[in-house]
Amino acid sequence: MNRENFNSDLSSPSSSLHSKTNLLDEILKEKLDNAYQKDTSKVALNDIVKIAGEHSPIDLAYAASRLPPSLRPVLYENLADVGGKVSFMINADMGTRAAVFRHISDQEAQALIEQMPPDEAVFVMEVLPEKRFRRIMDMIEPQKASRIREIKKHERNTAGRLMTNEFFAFSMDATIGQAAAVIRDHPGIELSRQVFVLNKKGELQGCVPERTLIVNPPHLPLRQVMKPVLHKIHADASREEVVDFVERYKLPALPVVDSEDQLLGVVTYEDVMEAMEDIADETIAQMAGTGEKVREYEPTWKRLFARVPWLIVTLCAGLLNVGVMSSIQGYEGGILTFVLFFVPLITGLSGNIGIQCSTVLVRSMATGGLSSGFKLEAIFKEIIIGVSAGMIFGIFAGLLVWGLDLIGLAGIEIAPAHVGLIVGIGLWGACFASTLLGVFSPLFFVRIGVDPAIASGPIVTAINDFLSMSIYFLIALGLNALLI
Repeated sequence: MNRENFNSDLSSPSSSLHSKTNLLDEILKEKLDNAYQKDTSKVALNDIVKIAGEHSPIDLAYAASRLPPSLRPVLYENLADVGGKVSFMINADMGTRAAVFRHISDQEAQALIEQMPPDEAVFVMEVLPEKRFRRIMDMIEPQKASRIREIKKHERNTAGRLMTNEFFAFSMDATIGQAAAVIRDHPGIELSRQVFVLNKKGELQGCVPERTLIVNPPHLPLRQVMKPVLHKIHADASREEVVDFVERYKLPALPVVDSEDQLLGVVTYEDVMEAMEDIADETIAQMAGTGEKVREYEPTWKRLFARVPWLIVTLCAGLLNVGVMSSIQGYEGGILTFVLFFVPLITGLSGNIGIQCSTVLVRSMATGGLSSGFKLEAIFKEIIIGVSAGMIFGIFAGLLVWGLDLIGLAGIEIAPAHVGLIVGIGLWGACFASTLLGVFSPLFFVRIGVDPAIASGPIVTAINDFLSMSIYFLIALGLNALLI
């Protein structure tokens, strides 16, 4: 496929069903598959060189995740220059980076790492064994290695790990002209839309937007044009706190400081976007009940074994449910036998009500909307909503059972009003129990340090089925004893 056909495919009406990047991935994957299916390695290599020259390293990095791990280094090797290889490694998934590192020597890895910003270098080298990481670090230029180690010492998923420690900071007495000269002399450091101003102790005093450096005369000192830093964060703050700060205040860059207000690094908006994607992926995986990486391509057997442990709990809960249902059959009486037919209704409706409550609270936690001042109010509202929904549907279901028998559709040989009452009150009780589980399970998981998204996953769903069905049968047994 030549470039003209490729571009026309991207602009065709059929691409409206998918984003252009998804269509590009599909076309690039097809071209790579065709190249690797050639009979001779020479022809395949020529095709790979052509593909690598026609597409950006970023697109190739995404396409590489769909290739067998043994073939991914071939694509990497045929990139034109070191800059392209750096971009490829930064945007590749963990499997691709691991495959490339297994293929290249320590010297080539050193050349790659030295061309990367320190924060990206830490991210890329996470796939390396600790022994090889130390070996490559000993080969890297000392100043670069020091900056990489400074970031790596922070815990994962914290501001210290997200930040870059390559930034521009000047004393308050420095002039705009002096700052501009330093920025020109260091083109390898990306300008994070603003430079920072420090006092003689290295404490953060203010910031100067990049536009201010352009529109003002070079002789002005930075202290005259700087703005106060209204928002900063400590290095041990969680990535969720970082995302909340940047999203709420629309910050182009968030300074990271230590306990003495010394500037350690800067979290850029691009870093936050990547963190948001990771948080979203992990939350989706937790809610779906799987440990797999949603965005990364993994073999089918790995995806299977990432899901199986979560489903074992569902299996055990299902066996408990069978035991509960079999025990109810030991009681004589037509009513108790008939109420068994409503178990799918009870578990389905009560489960959805519980999941709605837990999902709303989990989202509030993720967006920072569930502060301590609003927690009790939010809990109370969700309980009221869940109980009210259970009451409405319980009354409706009870009346429906009774009404169906009146017109001859239900075929109940005993008092239909009794069955309708049992089903209605049982449904309300099951919904009440599911509401309490949906409301308090996220809070419980937060208290023990577990991602509250699990509260919407299959584990809590299985527990909810057992709990709601048990409540339903207990209410049915109690009402049956009173009514008969």
